Amino acid sequence: MSTPKPDFKIADVIADLTRGGMPLRFEAYDGSAAGPEDADIRLELVNQRGLQYLVTAPGDLGLARAYVAGDLVVHGEHPGNPYGVMAKLKDHTKFRAPTPSELVTIVRGLGLSNLKPPPPPPQEHLPRWRRLVEGVRHSLTRDAEVISHHYDVSNAFYRHVLGPSMAYTCAVFPHADATLEEAQAEKFDLVARKLDLKPGQRLLDVGCGWGGMVMHAAREYGVRALGVTLSRQQAEWAKGAIDAAGLGDLAEVRHLDYREVLESDFDAVSSIGLTEHIGIRNYPAYFGFLRDRLKPEGRLLNHCITRHDNRPAATGAFIDRYVFPDGELTGSGRIITEAQDAGLEVMHSENLRLHYAMTLRDWNRNLVENWDACVEEVGLGTARVWGLYMAACRVGFERNEVQLHQVLAVRTADDGSDGFPLRPSW
Repeated sequence: MSTPKPDFKIADVIADLTRGGMPLRFEAYDGSAAGPEDADIRLELVNQRGLQYLVTAPGDLGLARAYVAGDLVVHGEHPGNPYGVMAKLKDHTKFRAPTPSELVTIVRGLGLSNLKPPPPPPQEHLPRWRRLVEGVRHSLTRDAEVISHHYDVSNAFYRHVLGPSMAYTCAVFPHADATLEEAQAEKFDLVARKLDLKPGQRLLDVGCGWGGMVMHAAREYGVRALGVTLSRQQAEWAKGAIDAAGLGDLAEVRHLDYREVLESDFDAVSSIGLTEHIGIRNYPAYFGFLRDRLKPEGRLLNHCITRHDNRPAATGAFIDRYVFPDGELTGSGRIITEAQDAGLEVMHSENLRLHYAMTLRDWNRNLVENWDACVEEVGLGTARVWGLYMAACRVGFERNEVQLHQVLAVRTADDGSDGFPLRPSW
């Protein structure tokens, strides 16, 4: 491997190519530095492999690879919560295109060997084109594989990060000082109130995670609740939690794709954090399937991350490779349209964007407080991935780049009755 020429300053080149300039202090292993000298946060590029990551994937993917591998070190923030870094770098992660003369200088200065990409960190999932070769996108088998990639990490790790609720979806904070546990309980209860759950009714919770909604509906509302998840570890944990809570006569969780649920005539269906995984082109089948599971006047509550507009947009490379392979987002307008086209009557929509920013803030705090245990459970690289992704997503929600919508719909009866009062009751 060749080293950059002595008169070639790595930090100067990185700063020159950074869109909008270097917003924090950047230091490289060749002794060069760029950015404000009095910055509270410093980025240190510690070796040539990190340089290779940056120049061969010039954007969020290269930064993530170098950071996860330990080649790009943050000084001034805990790796479990690099929020300050992400807030400063959010609009500066992609390099501008170098001019032809700049490109020649960079190639000569770096040496050709530094332009060969090193193997990515082991936490990185296959690129999307490789996944297309190996299986049809959003088939039952491939969905099971990508869900396992993210959710079958470690139940103990998730317990450290998520807290006792084991709820890995946006909480609803009843007031600014509410704890994460209070906010997660309020989220489940808000869903229950919107669905107007009553004792003896039947609830289907698709993508049920560790069974939080299923157990809340059974314990607080006397509902017979069935949850399904593609994660085997989630299902096993949920079954144990249901038995420990003495809710086995009302609550059940199965390791099952929602498309394989055979029962119907449910009074309500909740979908909390599933829609992001199913693929936009599958929305008609998804909403149609859920409608067919409902009895007349049965309600559907769809809770999912959304974009701030309804225009098509690709998922960022870091999120796609490290966090949610095959995940897709769209705006609430598309969600509502597809629900309506599937024969559901949409009754209410609510944006909980800032609640998700607060949820991510608290998850990052939990990761920091339990850092040693988390690293012991999943390894340093994976722990870094989680700190980075949650901090970056928090910034996205704060800046209205992504949102979180709950859409409430009903299977209206043939005579037009919907079972709703004249004004919302929740």
